[in-house]
Amino acid sequence: MKHPLKSALLMAVTAVACCSISPLTQAQTPPAASTVPATNEYKIGSGDVVRISVYQNPDLTLETRITEAGIVTYPLLGTIRLGGLGVTAAEKLIGDGLRSGNFVKQPQVTIVVLQVRGNQASVLGQVNRPGRYPIEVADMRLSDMLATAGGTSVNGSDLVVLSGTRNGSPYRIEVDLPTLFAPGGRDKDVVVENGDTLWVDRQPLIYIYGEVQRPGPLRLERGMTVLQALASGGGLNLRGTERGLRVHHKGGDGKVQVLQPKMDDLLREGDVVFVQESLF
Repeated sequence: MKHPLKSALLMAVTAVACCSISPLTQAQTPPAASTVPATNEYKIGSGDVVRISVYQNPDLTLETRITEAGIVTYPLLGTIRLGGLGVTAAEKLIGDGLRSGNFVKQPQVTIVVLQVRGNQASVLGQVNRPGRYPIEVADMRLSDMLATAGGTSVNGSDLVVLSGTRNGSPYRIEVDLPTLFAPGGRDKDVVVENGDTLWVDRQPLIYIYGEVQRPGPLRLERGMTVLQALASGGGLNLRGTERGLRVHHKGGDGKVQVLQPKMDDLLREGDVVFVQESLF
């Protein structure tokens, strides 16, 4: 029969041995390389600042800027081209070079993009913070870039234009912002690429004057009728009359037509609503 004290002592020694061995074993095991292929990965561009490091080889750590030609000068390997490569592909390129040159047996290379300068797009027009912004991920969408610029301003239109080049040819697309958030709108949220320009035009306006409470320019809302425009202008004043209501509309030939509208008629950009004074 085993003595209880000896059994307890044996269990304690075993537990201490396990705890003392486990951290040492983990510390000696290098981190496993990821075998999952990168999708929609950021591509290194000219002007980007990167930090290249090799596991357990601090003398191979390099922080540098990618030249306009897309190249860097790396220890032991000399001049290598990283511009246009995804981060994973660039890490593999350096690792293969160190391995084939017998500099490092099993190199584990890590590249961190510190500053994005090579892949940028411009956001202009009626936005809160117009300017040039980095494209930090490969699948950055139009809505993402617009959010980076602070969104559209109060005077911004719902219709935005994205222009640039695709496969060496001019590219231009008009996007209706509200449709991005409708069912199936994800397909209309196009990907922004390096060199693109996002333009937000001024909102479409109509004008109302005459015998109304608040004459002046008004934002043309979707499906706005004559009645809604009058309501936005505060309605008719005491001298105004619906019988004297006119809409001045410029046709396709540039000539202005004077129409006597109904209250449920739709207005178009640039229309001028005039309310005449009542004669009685």
